[in-house]
Amino acid sequence: MSVLILGLILFIGLHSIRIVADDWRTRQIERIGLNRWKAIYSILAAVGLVLIIVGFAMARRHPVLLYVPPMWLRHLNGLLMLIALILFPAARVPNNMIKAKLHHPQVLAVKTWAFGHLLANGMLHDVVLFGAFLLWAIVLFAASRRRDRRLGTVYPPGGVKGTVIAVVAGIMLWVLFAFWLHSLLFGVNPMA
Repeated sequence: MSVLILGLILFIGLHSIRIVADDWRTRQIERIGLNRWKAIYSILAAVGLVLIIVGFAMARRHPVLLYVPPMWLRHLNGLLMLIALILFPAARVPNNMIKAKLHHPQVLAVKTWAFGHLLANGMLHDVVLFGAFLLWAIVLFAASRRRDRRLGTVYPPGGVKGTVIAVVAGIMLWVLFAFWLHSLLFGVNPMA
């Protein structure tokens, strides 16, 4: 469990710099340059992600049951994952109404993913992983919205084409994960 926790601290801590030390981040970028900042950030994020994956796999070998969710919550998680996987590309597809309305759909995707997985999984390692990401996403979303208000950020209204692309991409991702990738990557068939 300690490897998982270390990975979460590194990965989520790194992704929380704008929440707790935005001015420091700006000074560091000015001091070392944007490209060097991105390189260091990416390397540290990758190390954190690897630690999370390895730590989660290690923790799964010594499961500690905290609660047994009812089967219907697994089905609800499937629906929540569809929503999360539509929100995720909406953060990147230009000119879509989802981003125009929600402003930070990728953070909402993480929040939805984590919440759904907390509903469907009751092992300690699940609660640690998904709980950490859920708490982080809640705080980051609130901080991002405050920063938008402070800076007067205006999001373009978005159009039908961008919205359709984001939704179709999300549905395709959901099908890919639900029927193939989740089993391949994590050894768990969410459709079983």
